Amino acid sequence: MKTAKEIQKAIGELSPDELAKFRAWFETFDAAEFDRNVERDARSRKLDPVADAGIATVKKKARRAVVVR
Repeated sequence: MKTAKEIQKAIGELSPDELAKFRAWFETFDAAEFDRNVERDARSRKLDPVADAGIATVKKKARRAVVVR
């Protein structure tokens, strides 16, 4: 396995076309990793306090809303 330093060096040596391809691949890879982490945290209920706070904020704003006709 390559070290982070070796990978950084290799990326620095890519041609502009290869760098663009790497960026596109890494963006997809990174987004998928982010999604996996969010899904894991949601299943473990780590996100419940965040969701609860968001719901409370929406409810509070809805009670304060004034209907304009």
